[in-house]
Parts: sequence; C-alpha cells; structure tokens
Amino acid sequence: MIRLFFILLITTTLFSSQVQRYRWANGDTYLVFLEKLNLPMRSLYYNLDKDDQRLTEEMRAGIHYQILRDDNKTITQILLPLNDELQIHIYKKGDIYKFEPIPIISTTKTEAFATKIVSSPNYTIMKETGSRKLAQIFTANFRNSLNFKNDIRKGDDLVMIYEQKYRLGQIFSMPILKVAMIEMRHKQHYIYLNDDSRYYDEKGHEVEGFLLARPVRGARISSYFTKRRYHPVLHKWKAHLGIDYAARRGTPIVAAGSGRITYAARMGSYGNLIKIRHADGYETRYAHLKSFRRGIRKGKYVKKGQTIGYVGTTGRSTGPHLHFELRKRGRAINPLRVVQVTTKKLKGKEYKAFIKLKKNYDESVALHLKNQTKYPKRAKFADMCYIHSMSCDTDG
Repeated sequence: MIRLFFILLITTTLFSSQVQRYRWANGDTYLVFLEKLNLPMRSLYYNLDKDDQRLTEEMRAGIHYQILRDDNKTITQILLPLNDELQIHIYKKGDIYKFEPIPIISTTKTEAFATKIVSSPNYTIMKETGSRKLAQIFTANFRNSLNFKNDIRKGDDLVMIYEQKYRLGQIFSMPILKVAMIEMRHKQHYIYLNDDSRYYDEKGHEVEGFLLARPVRGARISSYFTKRRYHPVLHKWKAHLGIDYAARRGTPIVAAGSGRITYAARMGSYGNLIKIRHADGYETRYAHLKSFRRGIRKGKYVKKGQTIGYVGTTGRSTGPHLHFELRKRGRAINPLRVVQVTTKKLKGKEYKAFIKLKKNYDESVALHLKNQTKYPKRAKFADMCYIHSMSCDTDG
C-alpha cells in the first residue's frame, strides 16, 4: 500500500506541475538520451543489473515521456514509458539520480463509433479514430472471410467498440478492439474478442491468426506474459515479456511460423537462443534451449512446425522450460494474442459463456446503429455504456 501510494504521488505530482512532454526521437537510444540531458550514465545505466539494462532497450520512437524540472531548471523526475504497464522512473534524491522501474497509472475508457463506409474500411476507421492499429486489427481478422475489394459498398454500416488507455490525460498505448460489425451486401458480419483474448466469429469459430503453431506441443504454460510484475525476491518491478512453457528436458521445440533464423547461439540470461524473423516485422525468440537441432544456424530458412531445438534450462533458469517471445518491429507483444494453436469452435461451458458475451455485444452494436440513424452527427461515443453487465455514457 505504501509503494502504491508513492507511485500515485509521482503521477499526481507530474500531472499537476509544470511538466514538459516530449516525443522519443527515431534512432535515439537510452544512453544517447542520458548524454543529451547531461545525466550520469554510470548510476543510471552501467551500475544497473543486466535485467534493468535490458529494460532500457525497450524505448521506442514515438513514445511520449515527461520531464519535471524545479525552479532552477534542474531535472527532478523523468517518466519513460516502456509499454502500457511499466515505465522507467528517474528521480533526484539529494545530489544523486536514482533509477527504478514502476507501474504505469492509467485509466481505460471504452469507446465506440457507428458510421457509414466512405471508401474503404481502413480509410473509414482511420477517419473516425485516427488509429492505424485498429484498422490493422480489423482487416487482419476479416481478410480470410470477406472480400473488401469486390463486396464493399459506399454507405454500408460499420460499428466498432474498443478500449483505449489514457495516461496523464493523453491517449496512451494501443487500443484493444472488443467487437466489430461490418455490413456487406445487406448482411452483417461480426468478430468478437472473447475472454481467452482471441477473436471469434458469430458461430464461435476462432478467427485464424498470423502464427498457428505452438512452439512446444503438449506443454503447460508455467508463466504468462506480463509487462509488470513485482519480483518477490528482488523486490522491484520487472517485466516478463514472453510465455514460459514447462516441459521435460529434450522435448522438441518447433518454429511458430515460417521465417529466417537471424540468431542461433548463447546469449546471457537467455542461455541458448534462437531468433526467427517472419513477415510483417514479426520476430520469435526461443530461449534456455538444451541444444539446437542439427543444421540450425543463422541464415537458414525454416518452415512453420519444423523442429529447431530442444527444451533445456540454460542461462537464468530454475528448471527445464522454453521461454518464448514474440516481437513486432522490436517491441515485445503478448504471444497469446497472436499465436494460436489452430482454429477451433468453442464448445460446452466456453461456448455458453461466449454466447452470453456475444449477446451483450450484439445489443450494444444495435444501440449504436439505432443512434446513428436517429442522431447521425452523434454516432460516436466516449465512455460508451455497455448493456446489462457493461456500463455506458454517450458523448453529447
């Protein structure tokens, strides 16, 4: 409770004071950042442990960060967001600058819009939300079932409900699409984000994702992806930017997707590590391997499902398991949101729960379509209220 109060105090102080907001420049590194501000590199980087040093590599172009200065223009605090859950806090204590990872305090709003297609779904979504990510999620999940080029018509209905995070009063992080409906040839087509973080169609069929093969067949997940975790031994905030699959030593590991190997050697706490570059800026990483399969080397092209190595416990590992990471253009993302074992149909209790969730979404979509017809200029909503188990306010 004391630590949480301290984090809230930091956020409140930054929000209420004269804070300068900057955008992380393309090509900048953390060390370049420290040098530009004349901050001590030894205490804020070289004296850090390897895990904290690796955290600094997560800074990406376009991220907005905050700097708080006192009346003498001396830097007293800096907040550098690493992802939507964790940030680096640099603060001055006496004459010394300190470094610590802390959770991000943010609020999440459920937002939505209902509109008519202007020219293409991508253009319409960008026009309504300004979010390229939402447009990409939408087209990726419909591309195998709908033909936008031939079947879309100007004036067709489009409804989207999504979650957006806000930090210090500003839009922050990627939106999460909850449900989308598009009308084509007078028929409505839906995708729904289920409680298992995967998308399904109206019949409960899983929507096919980018990567389809689980890296260790039959293994259990022993540790999930999280962007912030308070380490019980080290007593500081860490990120676990992957999925751990517990399995017996020597269990075969397969490539989660087709691509070219860019690294196959030992790397620090990763132990024996393989990196594979895939299409569209994706990269997968396979760590703590006992050994590589014969012939696996840098530059080799591998196919989805092909064995590349074997489960081990090399590097910083307490037992045999595979640490599996998925990155897009260098940034770690949750593999369970993208990597899927196969397309499946929900059954039993899972299907009943999905139908209940679907019913709520369908009623909410219908409400937006109704309001769009009745109030065409007020078809966009912020803090949109869900029906029944969801809450809602209209904008205006």
